[in-house]
Amino acid sequence: MGVPNLTNVQKEIDRRKLDDKLPSMPWFVQQFIDYKLPDLSPSTLLEYLRDYEAFFGWLRAEGLSEASSNKEVTLLELEVLRMESVTSYRLFLATKREGANSRITVSRKLSSLRSLFHYLSQIAEDEDFYPLLKRNIMAKIEIKRTHKPKDTAAKLKGKLLEEEELLEFIGYILEGYAVDMEKNKQAIYSHELNKERDACIASLILNSGLRVSEVVNLNVDDLDLNNKLLYVYRKGNNDETFKTPVYFREQAKDELATYINLRQSRYRTPKREKGLFIALRNGDSEGSRMTKRAIQAMIMKYAKQFGKPYLTVHKLRHSFATDYYLQNDIYKTKEQLGHASTETTEIYAHLTDKTMSEAIERRTDDGI
Repeated sequence: MGVPNLTNVQKEIDRRKLDDKLPSMPWFVQQFIDYKLPDLSPSTLLEYLRDYEAFFGWLRAEGLSEASSNKEVTLLELEVLRMESVTSYRLFLATKREGANSRITVSRKLSSLRSLFHYLSQIAEDEDFYPLLKRNIMAKIEIKRTHKPKDTAAKLKGKLLEEEELLEFIGYILEGYAVDMEKNKQAIYSHELNKERDACIASLILNSGLRVSEVVNLNVDDLDLNNKLLYVYRKGNNDETFKTPVYFREQAKDELATYINLRQSRYRTPKREKGLFIALRNGDSEGSRMTKRAIQAMIMKYAKQFGKPYLTVHKLRHSFATDYYLQNDIYKTKEQLGHASTETTEIYAHLTDKTMSEAIERRTDDGI
């Protein structure tokens, strides 16, 4: 029997928690969650419910609802809310004594409420075809974007691998690390055992832009080496039966072929283990699927010795995306990275501003 897909296991856990929590919510929230279920993951909907739980609890504590439990909060009580009440709630979120929320968290919690109020006032209808909510106070609340692509890009500049560094980092994992650690016998032993696998993981991310969760969940059967293709459960895709085809560049093909050839013998991998990337832990008689934490720690270990201690798995993904965007348009980059919207992909437009300006200067200097 194969190892269950980790993403699906987590979804099942979150779905059960969702089902447990829903009965304590008003009927119109239950209706909203049913409406959103095909489009959003159970973990996102769970966050929504936690946000509504906090909001309804606050309404009751402030005397803005006469309900004795969250389940009894009425549509009319939401309909007659005043602007000053919503402003007070915003202030409460930002300043409450039991750990004030960050600006980003406050925006997210208000955004959850906006989604609910929008559904009740614009989409849901009563038996006479009138909106369930006649007045939507949350439509007046302006939620400022806390993560502008330009700001994210500014934070990432100088912290990614650029141009030749992409290949240099893979080469360092294969050879350079052993030279730097030659006096550390334990590090050398571990490196000798895992260098091909580690280089393969780094190369795959740097040549496909996969997220670490997507790498962890890869099975051997998901790899089509000849066509340079992987079948991936993408984040945010609620269809648990569908895997998205994701291409990787030619550079990763050699590392993948080398690793595949030693995956079973080197890691004593049993046939029942379907995971693509395997670890043989101390004391274990056979290998098993690598964890997300192990991959993150592995990349950070090499990054530190490589002289880029701020490099993480996610920054490898950003490094690929920046490099890829220079050769493709925003829509192709969005598809390759599995972004839900081009707004996220705009980060790379800002990140490549500097690279493009330097390229123009180089061409001018070269007299081209």
